[in-house]
Amino acid sequence: MANDLAFLSLSETSALLERREVSPVEVVHQVLDRIERLDKHLNTYLTVLRDQALLAAEAAEKTIHAGVYLGPLHGVPIGLKDFFYTKGVKTTVGSKTLATHVPAFDGTVAERLKRAGAILVGKHNTDEFGLGVTTENFHYGPTRNPWDPGRVAGGSSGGSAAALAAGLCHGAIGGDTGGSIRIPAALCGIVGLKPTYGRVSRWGEEGLVWSLDTAGPMARTVEDVAILLGAIAGWDPKDPTTRQLPVPDYRSSLREGVRGLRLGLVREYFGERVDSEVREAVAAAVKVLEGLGATVMDVSWPHVRYGLPVHLTLVLTGAAAYHRKRMRTQADDISPEVRTFIEMGQFITAADYLKAQQVQSLIKMEYDRAMGHVDVMVTATTPITAPQIGERWAGVQGEQEGTPTWHNLYRFTFPFNLCYAPTISVPCGFDRVGLPIGLQLSGKPFHELTVLRAAHAYEQATAPKSRRPPVG
Repeated sequence: MANDLAFLSLSETSALLERREVSPVEVVHQVLDRIERLDKHLNTYLTVLRDQALLAAEAAEKTIHAGVYLGPLHGVPIGLKDFFYTKGVKTTVGSKTLATHVPAFDGTVAERLKRAGAILVGKHNTDEFGLGVTTENFHYGPTRNPWDPGRVAGGSSGGSAAALAAGLCHGAIGGDTGGSIRIPAALCGIVGLKPTYGRVSRWGEEGLVWSLDTAGPMARTVEDVAILLGAIAGWDPKDPTTRQLPVPDYRSSLREGVRGLRLGLVREYFGERVDSEVREAVAAAVKVLEGLGATVMDVSWPHVRYGLPVHLTLVLTGAAAYHRKRMRTQADDISPEVRTFIEMGQFITAADYLKAQQVQSLIKMEYDRAMGHVDVMVTATTPITAPQIGERWAGVQGEQEGTPTWHNLYRFTFPFNLCYAPTISVPCGFDRVGLPIGLQLSGKPFHELTVLRAAHAYEQATAPKSRRPPVG
């Protein structure tokens, strides 16, 4: 029963809790027991809140039995990427420089989850300051992929994705500046959504790039992601980047399907240098969506191929600005690789930064133009599946192409950050050695509903009910 309960979806678990067929204490106990048994090896959590979570579960049980049910997150165990401020709970951002940092308040995301009745079981491992795509943390060790513990989980929200895949929580919130939710979602075989920039508050979240950072939900199903997004989305007077727009009922609209939706394929750039198994899985997924009533057409996005130096310029200068004081006072406590990234940002000129912004505007204009003809853009999430831990050069089809692993993992995700577009990764198959493959769906800004509908329709048509990694 323990494993079965741990691998139920968030929505299935909440239905049992609402009907009082299981108790929050039982659910949280089983998740915590799995963490204790498995996480010494997988290393998905930096902080586990066993006592605090059990006390919260007891309180939730009493509230539910008194007839006060707060909604589908009430009594459900969730985790947070260790970027989000949590009152009285350590928030390290994966860095030695913040090893003893204990916020005096909850950030907006943590506050909204708590208000919805969710139970925080811990804070997840991450790349230091979010500067990475593999969660091979220099200070706290790598997070291991539950499908093959010798491989990376992706990053920088890798701890969250691996914990979900291994049944160590029922939902999580990650952060995405260039793919940090979607990359680990694809590599670990779970669902991850980067909402539109400005849809979710970042107040009380450690940042990387002011103009790109986005917080978003991660879970094992699209419906679960919709539930989490509904809880955390919306205007926040503490975050000036959030928009005063109504938050739709994401969950209730999932079953509208894809009939009549127009799907756009960008064959230039996104069709280049992709593992054959990834290409075949995405092509098969497009066929499924077409069979469900969607229309498929080609669209053009010519300048996206110039996006890499643009995104790197924005990220490196953002990191240099954010960590300027830390570099003066604690540089020796920052890992060598991350310190090098920050130092690189210090040498980018104002002229280079302005040129990057100009090209970003061109890339976004072309994206918006393409999305004027379609409802959803379809690509692979990553052109390769999970590389080995420590593998610095992971080429397409296993070839050593002179392309770093980080480049191949994030080159299909970062363009959608440049366009502020809502983008989801949903599992669409496995490669020959059993590693997950991700399908990436993107929409118009603030059209998360459309993206979720398409992802849900595909998932319901294809997802095996017993998809579990070979752990525990």
